[in-house]
Amino acid sequence: MTDTGKLEILSPAGDYERLNAALDYGADAVYLGTQSFGMRAGAPNFTEKSLPEAVSLAHSRGVKVYLTCNTLPRNSEIPQFEGFVFNAAAAGIDALIVTDIGLLSLVKKYAPGMEIHMSTQTGIVNYVTANELYNMGAKRIVLARELSIDEIAEISAKTPDGLDIEVFVHGAMCVSFSGRCLLSQYLVNRDANRGECAQPCRWGYHLMEEKRDGQFFPVFEDEQGTYILNAKDLCLIEHLDKLAEAGVSSFKIEGRAKSAYYVSVITNAYRMAADILKSSPSNYKLPEWIRDEVFKVSHRKYCGGFLFGHPDESQYYETGGYIREYDVVAVINECRDRRAYCTQRNKFSLGDEVEILSPSVIYDTLKINEIMNEAGEYCEDARHAMMNFSFPCEKVYPKNSILRMKR
Repeated sequence: MTDTGKLEILSPAGDYERLNAALDYGADAVYLGTQSFGMRAGAPNFTEKSLPEAVSLAHSRGVKVYLTCNTLPRNSEIPQFEGFVFNAAAAGIDALIVTDIGLLSLVKKYAPGMEIHMSTQTGIVNYVTANELYNMGAKRIVLARELSIDEIAEISAKTPDGLDIEVFVHGAMCVSFSGRCLLSQYLVNRDANRGECAQPCRWGYHLMEEKRDGQFFPVFEDEQGTYILNAKDLCLIEHLDKLAEAGVSSFKIEGRAKSAYYVSVITNAYRMAADILKSSPSNYKLPEWIRDEVFKVSHRKYCGGFLFGHPDESQYYETGGYIREYDVVAVINECRDRRAYCTQRNKFSLGDEVEILSPSVIYDTLKINEIMNEAGEYCEDARHAMMNFSFPCEKVYPKNSILRMKR
């Protein structure tokens, strides 16, 4: 069993806004990418210039930074990798996340002291592979998402104590094995294995008989719908105790392309869940309001993945879209003189009831009875994008607390 005092909440940081969200809401470590060698080419990412600043900010908050270089690079990209590693080392990152065995060898050559984590895309499903990667210099393995809790436990039991085990506990899942997919490259020439996935597994599909041009017939699976490749989202927040018991030391949240609100809420939920586990490892039980938090972000229907064997209901055939029941309406900049000073994110009006979410505490519910703009004028609503406003507030909330409202 992993020492629960050393459990890590690992959050995605697609850009500075998401990085700050992860830092504010309790991440122990973040993973991020630059503009090359990362699996999220569509995310804003960091530049060579901004990376040292991001690392410095995270380290000032006691948070580690892991940099992704987890694509499968082609020959033409290899000469660029030496500069990538030198820049990463100079920025002070804590580890590189690697998929390709060749890149692993180059990291050891160019930065011998660099900690190496093997990505989930390596496809690690047994202890033999885990041990060989450890012998090759890996400090951590990110296990394939297709493993059961028993398989994870066996890998942990048959590998050295010095090898950390990380698993994804929350977020989008891929229809292909460990995220290695060719659909996007075949259909729209965007290589998923180089960070450019167009997510064709989320699309609806129809059949056309060759002699009936233009007549499209829906593809049904058990008469449930046409989104036959669409996977549900993973959510393991209620099973962190079982994962820790199996030897997992890092709980990873998917979502470098997700919003800062998503990063805030999900990081916060897993932070509080992990703290409950640390305080009561033999009697892990979540309050209902923490379990409910994961439903207050944009998400697909949830499932437990492969954790307890073959998933019978891991696909969702009705739609490829998201469930979204809450909107962020504002973010608090500061509280003083019994007022909360905020920046608007979505329109809301007098009389609306909002939830105020702050790190590691149950949210407050408040009815908005007064809105004042920067000019000191009373308003009926906050309708202008990013407008600054204030409202009466007896309680002092920390900076970057979130005001959200149910749709």
